[in-house]
Amino acid sequence: MKHFVYTSQPQRVLFGPGSIQNLNEEAQGLGITRALVLSTGPQRDQAEFAADLLGANAAGIFDAARMHVPVETVRAALAQGHEMKADGLVSIGGGSTVGLAKAIALETGLPILAIPTTYAGSEMTSIYGMTDGGLKQTGRDPRVLPRTVIYDPDLTHALPVSVSITSGLNAIAHAAEGLYAQDANPIMSLMAQEGIGAVARGLSSIRADANDREGRDQALYGAWLCGTVLGNVGMALHHKLCHTLGGSFNLPHAETHTVVLPHAMAYNAPEAKEAMAAIQKALGNTGASAAASLFDLAAGLGAPTTLKELGMREEDLDRAVDIALANPYWNPRPIERRPLRQLLQNAYEGRRP
Repeated sequence: MKHFVYTSQPQRVLFGPGSIQNLNEEAQGLGITRALVLSTGPQRDQAEFAADLLGANAAGIFDAARMHVPVETVRAALAQGHEMKADGLVSIGGGSTVGLAKAIALETGLPILAIPTTYAGSEMTSIYGMTDGGLKQTGRDPRVLPRTVIYDPDLTHALPVSVSITSGLNAIAHAAEGLYAQDANPIMSLMAQEGIGAVARGLSSIRADANDREGRDQALYGAWLCGTVLGNVGMALHHKLCHTLGGSFNLPHAETHTVVLPHAMAYNAPEAKEAMAAIQKALGNTGASAAASLFDLAAGLGAPTTLKELGMREEDLDRAVDIALANPYWNPRPIERRPLRQLLQNAYEGRRP
């Protein structure tokens, strides 16, 4: 067995239908008496629900969280939090909202209580990111790790099927890269396989019936595991490309992960054979390669399969390669311009790996 290092994250997780009712008690456990509740505009009603549960411990609501965490949004939220004398953050929503909470915590050190309503997984990581001037900068810092996470599957039933699917495939990407990460370890590999399988099963059920309770439970359970993997091991080529395409070309986050994942897997397959076998096993040994299985899963669920349909322009692919090569993440296979350019071309056109 290979040598490995495993460091657990200091987090408290509540999982189960109706667990949102514990919000006020959990906030008080973190010493939060004036919570700034964060959400996107469309999720204002959920933010108001959370504020009602907090009662006197809610300082107010900031409902302008945006995709890729623009620095201008962070400044506005910081100003409101300062004005309200907030002593903690409650994030309710998906990756955009918890990303905003992290950016605020990075600046202020305020504790975060996260309530995910999608399968993004960001709530389980100390990874933060902000976009300034068309470039998305990411990093890791223990200050941004949510202290408590409440997973209530009931809150995901309002998530449209199409969004559920791309959000779930985004979660699978976290676990897939975790299987061949530079600092991979047996604990995270077990979680990755279980998470990939649970999300895939859950999404198939949700595709058949948006209100399938077991499907929603499975998808959120799998997303927790996949997010935990991302929070404990490093990222590689797939995440670098998605950060580049999202931050510099404003492509939608989860959909970009959905499209790029099979092609990033195909790129790395020659140097990550054990990881690919584990992905195939998690998906039920379909007979196809891991990359083709992931592509087929996305296509079968009705998810986007081309960068073109996400709004990417073919003439921008070369610039995307330049940005990705400028500060590459560690990757099991060397990152070279020509095969990387071909990867993006394949993703742009939606070729099955």
